[in-house]
Amino acid sequence: MTRGVEEFTEPIRALLTLGGDDLRLMPLVPSAPANGPELAELRKLETDRLFPPGEIRSRDFARCVHAGLLLYFSALDESHTISQGIHTTSGSYWHGIMHRQEGDWSNAKYWFRRVGRHPVLDQLAAESARGWDPFDFIDRCKAAARGSGGATGLRERQMREWLLLMRYCHRRALAG
Repeated sequence: MTRGVEEFTEPIRALLTLGGDDLRLMPLVPSAPANGPELAELRKLETDRLFPPGEIRSRDFARCVHAGLLLYFSALDESHTISQGIHTTSGSYWHGIMHRQEGDWSNAKYWFRRVGRHPVLDQLAAESARGWDPFDFIDRCKAAARGSGGATGLRERQMREWLLLMRYCHRRALAG
């Protein structure tokens, strides 16, 4: 089993491990959705089918999980449709990541200003010797997208951010 996905529900684990045992690093600015069997399967599922019947305690957090999965597979438009309708700090967080990945840097910063403080931002800051500033990260992603920076380290940090936010939302979807 892929390390880091054990706590997710079976449908989510199945999507994340369908292509192999390891989570892949997401592109900083994907050029197209990762059209594979995983995304095709995800597109068939409604948010409710990502969780066991009757287990969702927070619909907003369940929708955050769905938006996050779509981002993982670079389906930016579909993720955007979901995240823009979630009026919470976590919904704004996914919305900000989506705009960062589409290369709309100023819009990404707008959404991260709406996030304000978030437990995932605090956790990322605690884990990093440099701290974690989402605005600096956006600027570094912008530089990398223009060929002026090391994308590999940024992609690893983005993956950590994605995993922490996904876990946070998944737990709250089931706990309310």
